[in-house]
Amino acid sequence: MSIEAVQPALPDAGLDVIVTGLSSDAHTWNLVYLELLLEELGCRVTNLGACVPDATIVRECADRRPDLVVISSLNGHGCQDGVRLMDTFRAHSELVTTPVVIGGKLDVVGGSNAARLLEAGFDAVFEDSGGLTPFRTFLRTLSVRTSGVPLGAG
Repeated sequence: MSIEAVQPALPDAGLDVIVTGLSSDAHTWNLVYLELLLEELGCRVTNLGACVPDATIVRECADRRPDLVVISSLNGHGCQDGVRLMDTFRAHSELVTTPVVIGGKLDVVGGSNAARLLEAGFDAVFEDSGGLTPFRTFLRTLSVRTSGVPLGAG
């Protein structure tokens, strides 16, 4: 485990982000951690919590139109549940271009699921061994595309 410093963003550089768990995953500490991390980076966060049904995730995203959806899974079923969710999510025309990422413990055998999840419609996959740096890099890139101001610039 490594400790990585968080550099706050400029207040108006933040993204509107939905953080959520998947329907089969009851873990909550990871969702709270992501919420706090994203807030420290200047994002406005709506945390849907754990055990969220696919239909609820889709409805909340269609209603709120976030800049990013962050899905976290720790129970080892993230790949299976994530692929199923994206079938429904990407079928909604208003959500086709919404960036969605997934991370955590995505299976029970420790294999790489990135290709399968990207093919299902995720914009990025962050497996549990990768640390925070790739996720923060993705956020900065996304922030530049949506607001012109990179997260952590300031």
